[in-house]
Amino acid sequence: MELTKQKYKQTEVGLIPEDWNLVPFDTVFSFYSTSNYSKAQMSEDDEVGCIHYGLIHALKNTMYDLKHGIKYYVTSEQAKCELVCDGDVIMVDASEDLEGVNKSVEVFGVGDNKYISGLHTYLLRDKKSLLADNFRGIILNSQSVKNQMLQLAVGMKVFGVSKTQLIKVKLPLPPTLKEQKAIATALSDVDELISNLDQLITKKKAIKQGTMQQLLAPPNKGGKRLAEFNGAWNEISIGNLTRNIIDYRGVTPKKLGMDWGNGDIVALSAGNVKKGYIDYGSECYYGSESLYKRWMRNGNVQKDDIVFTLEAPLGNVAIIPDNRKYILSQRTILLQLDKEKFSSQLLFQVLISDTFQNYISASATGSTAQGIKRTTFEKLLIEIPKSIQEQEAIAQILSDMDKEIMQLERKKAKYQDIKQGMLQELLTGKTRLV
Repeated sequence: MELTKQKYKQTEVGLIPEDWNLVPFDTVFSFYSTSNYSKAQMSEDDEVGCIHYGLIHALKNTMYDLKHGIKYYVTSEQAKCELVCDGDVIMVDASEDLEGVNKSVEVFGVGDNKYISGLHTYLLRDKKSLLADNFRGIILNSQSVKNQMLQLAVGMKVFGVSKTQLIKVKLPLPPTLKEQKAIATALSDVDELISNLDQLITKKKAIKQGTMQQLLAPPNKGGKRLAEFNGAWNEISIGNLTRNIIDYRGVTPKKLGMDWGNGDIVALSAGNVKKGYIDYGSECYYGSESLYKRWMRNGNVQKDDIVFTLEAPLGNVAIIPDNRKYILSQRTILLQLDKEKFSSQLLFQVLISDTFQNYISASATGSTAQGIKRTTFEKLLIEIPKSIQEQEAIAQILSDMDKEIMQLERKKAKYQDIKQGMLQELLTGKTRLV
């Protein structure tokens, strides 16, 4: 990687290296015909693949190998539009949010199969081979191009840039295919690392789910027993596990227009409680000491207590990680266990298990926003070992698996940050690879 001082020139899209070119969109790409079939008009097993706009929105990378498969197909008689070729770009023409405006994915892996581009998409082809393979999707999703599209996007609830507006977009391009290819290769290598970690995380999560099914089921119901234990299991209600349940559901100072007091005490709402952790960054509010005393007079939050959501989102659960003060608000309850008899870590694993999540969903009420009454929740039955030592041993195994998955998630996030930095450096010419 060559790090040299660059000379820049001012353009309508900002500063770019002096030897880069600002090329009009329609100089590079031609539009080809696409289909407009709804899901009801397609099948999952037919002759010609139809690349649905939902697939493009779902993909994280700027490239997609069609050998990985698609969901929707049409008959040869239906496929009257242009067939997709390797190196073509599928661009969505509609998005429910600005982040997804005219998202593009370069496709390859067509082989002997036939594909068409589907509803709410543009099929773009590099008509003069001005761009290197794998670079097309990268440049169309670059921040420089995205900023131009955001200025051109129209819509109230659904946003998009029309064909006539797209031709106003200018692409800042390195002068040679060699440099474009070098950029694409560098970013593709990072994408591969991220993809491999994604696959490993998925595998580890599947292994953990299987382990939970074995260790959280009683021996008389097909569960796998840890070799060093042979004591009884008890069926017990959630209410009988606890020495205290702090319940202030519906107390939402923000919505009630109350004064938070500019304090530093975390106020946990249902939105802050995720499946397995507390999100302190997503609209997390903080209250004063006086607010804390007013709402928490029936008990204080303690480390290793369990916070649970009984209403939308239903069934999210996390363990309190520290001993600082908390205010409970907005559809959250706190479970404080008799910790001499019951393991908080084990109950946490039980509550996040698919078995319990299905159990609570079946017990919930409500058509649009499902919820469960506290009295109903307390009566729900679970089965756990009678021995606290066995509870802790099971919890330790599952917690260790969680930690391994978390470490992989952090590693993945690090690579994603690295990729963002590379995008900024490589697609602005701050760093040159050739």
